Amino acid sequence: MTQTLDGQNASQAVRARTLSALHAAPEILRVVNVWDVVSAKAILALPETRALATAGHSIAASFGYADGAIPLDVTLDMVGRIVDAAGDVPVSADLDDGYDDPAETARRAIDVGVVGANIEDRLRPLSESVARVEAVIAAGNAEGVPFALNARTDAFLRANGRPEEESIADAIERGRAYIGAGADIVFVPGKLSADVVRQLVEGIGERKVSVIGGLPGALTGAEYEALGVGRVSYGPTTQRVALTALQDLGASLYANGLIPESTRDLN
Repeated sequence: MTQTLDGQNASQAVRARTLSALHAAPEILRVVNVWDVVSAKAILALPETRALATAGHSIAASFGYADGAIPLDVTLDMVGRIVDAAGDVPVSADLDDGYDDPAETARRAIDVGVVGANIEDRLRPLSESVARVEAVIAAGNAEGVPFALNARTDAFLRANGRPEEESIADAIERGRAYIGAGADIVFVPGKLSADVVRQLVEGIGERKVSVIGGLPGALTGAEYEALGVGRVSYGPTTQRVALTALQDLGASLYANGLIPESTRDLN
């Protein structure tokens, strides 16, 4: 990175505010998750791209790690490369659960140019989870970057069979607490019906809920937008689509197929 630290942080502060504004805008923010520089460049070439989000699962898979098991150094090296490729486009990083010291994790992410992040609560006790959110926001403020935290709650992913209404109540309680602690928006991944999404938005706030889309039975981006959702992302499914295409092509080539004429020179 060629900027001075002060210049870098001033530029990051602008990008962080841009990301926050995109979360709060009437039009839902669609972020297509990327996992390396070439996937980032392919998405950056699309005129609709207003922000990038990394997929932690996909980066981990690229380096041979299970989801949630990748060392922070490895993640940040790749994320920093994506940030450099993104230029003025804000980048939000998947930082798993923030690792042992979420404040230091946020500070190191800011150091490579990140302006926001997903950090999951893994259903830790609420007071502990709120303290971790507060630590991340404080770290951003100390660096002069209004960090746009997409605070993730695993109220549905780790429900372990509990009744849906309990997961809804838990997600709303946690979401309100995270917003109160300074989070920009609250990420509630899971296969959520329109009715559940509506309750989450009513409980946490308009444009304060972030969801994962593209799954079988999921709503469209426009439907999420109409319900008041602020952001939709797609997690590891983007990499799975790319790998499916690669594997299918490989099978075709083994069977004496040809590279499709529709293939574009994207690398």
